[in-house]
Amino acid sequence: MSMSINNQRTCHPGFTLVEMAVVLVIVGLMLGGLMIPLSAQLDQQRFYETRKNLDEIKEALMGFTVIHGRFPCPATQTDPVVAGYGEEDANCTAPAAEGYLPWKTLGLREIDSWGKVRTANGDPWDGYWRYRVHPNFSNSVAPFAISTTFGATTLIVRNSAGNNLTTNAESPLAIVYSTGKNLNPEGLNAGAFDNIYQSDVPTQNFDDITIWISRPVVINRMVTAGQLP
Repeated sequence: MSMSINNQRTCHPGFTLVEMAVVLVIVGLMLGGLMIPLSAQLDQQRFYETRKNLDEIKEALMGFTVIHGRFPCPATQTDPVVAGYGEEDANCTAPAAEGYLPWKTLGLREIDSWGKVRTANGDPWDGYWRYRVHPNFSNSVAPFAISTTFGATTLIVRNSAGNNLTTNAESPLAIVYSTGKNLNPEGLNAGAFDNIYQSDVPTQNFDDITIWISRPVVINRMVTAGQLP
């Protein structure tokens, strides 16, 4: 009887620890392969969203200029709980004509698609729009006229090869840029305070996204709107 019972017993094979480990490794590799394109897609989406935000910023700056006859000053207040945070400064004569876009004044989003909203005075400015305005076309001389000159300040935009993307005749009146995925200004945007900025295709060494508004474009818009003769 004992032998009969033993003969009727069947073996139920299962996974060994080694086999399970192999399966987990394969699944991990498959998931890792999927994560790379998903991450790239997310970065691409954030890039396009930031470009769209910059287009909206450009239009908002143009609209502000048509209404007020000047560009807004940068925002330099650092404490989020203080009145005036995110609003333009009262004055922005050179060299204090560089800071952050006054998003509250313009009614815009305060950060790009990689940024993080600040809640305390010591928080980093990750993803906040960098903004430079020509002092002769800011509120220090408002409203400016067709005859307003650049004076001693000439803003320049170049690429990585050192070629000027702007000319003296169309020197930018305002420059705005996102610091990109790595949240740091790079290339000519990372240098000491000067009048030269950089715009380029994204690379491993430069991922800032830069726009600018030139004098002829502004004058034409203001003439069309009847703000200049």
